[in-house]
Amino acid sequence: MKVRAGAVDIEVDDRGSRDGQPLLLIMGLGMQLVGWPEELVEMLVDSGFRVVRFDNRDAGLSQGFDHLGVPNLALAGIRYALRLPVRAPYRLADMAADAAGVLDALGIVSAHVCGASMGGMIAQHLAASFPARVRSLVLMMSTSGARHLPQPSLAIRRALLSRPDGSDTEAVVRHLRRLLGVIGSPGYPPEPMRFDRRLRETVQRAWRPAGTARQICAVMADGDRTPLLGAIRAPCAVIHGADDPLVPAEAGRELARRIDGATLDLVPGMGHDLPLELLPRFAATIAATARRPG
Repeated sequence: MKVRAGAVDIEVDDRGSRDGQPLLLIMGLGMQLVGWPEELVEMLVDSGFRVVRFDNRDAGLSQGFDHLGVPNLALAGIRYALRLPVRAPYRLADMAADAAGVLDALGIVSAHVCGASMGGMIAQHLAASFPARVRSLVLMMSTSGARHLPQPSLAIRRALLSRPDGSDTEAVVRHLRRLLGVIGSPGYPPEPMRFDRRLRETVQRAWRPAGTARQICAVMADGDRTPLLGAIRAPCAVIHGADDPLVPAEAGRELARRIDGATLDLVPGMGHDLPLELLPRFAATIAATARRPG
């Protein structure tokens, strides 16, 4: 269903009892709400949560920003590398305001929040700027953006910026299969048929590379969020793959050090994805963090 979050139309999936504890899931770069596996959603609903997933602006079925044009990522990358300001069509702070707007539209005063990758960056803004809205916080495979942290290799960055060899569904599925194979979990390779089925369903739902480019600019423009972390007061857990090639593990350690009282689950064999075998572990951490006193 669509809701009006501030001035942006956002696609939302709202699951579980309305009497359950609200849990807002924020997905990452270019990803859709279906990036949160159904199996994980069911586990969380069974744990007593009212699970709210949504498509970020410029992704999935939410409002697009094509009128703002396609950014020059090469130029933005050079400016970022030189520590010059990066111009972005919108900011991660705007996306955090969208998330707060989703809660407003659903009549939810406050919620537990879990963000993955870029979604974790948005969640940092949400917890720091709207502290009364965040009961607890789980940051998965995310980063503060601090400049001293290890960066992905050139090969990983090239894979992230690569394009499909065609515009049809199967070409895009092949492209995503290659990309996710590069950044995924070496210790938990996906079951091929399930993996391809999920990729195909995702592409058929929406494929919006221009929106992803604008989101990449938003991430680069955001820079170092370390000053925000000291303002986070919600109980917090950090989940990070020990073998994440896109956001190296030191980023997770840094978040746990910088956020007061945060716990860290550094998972061996986990890369930059949500392996089926690890979903019970993720659900347990989310539930345990929600039970911590705030």
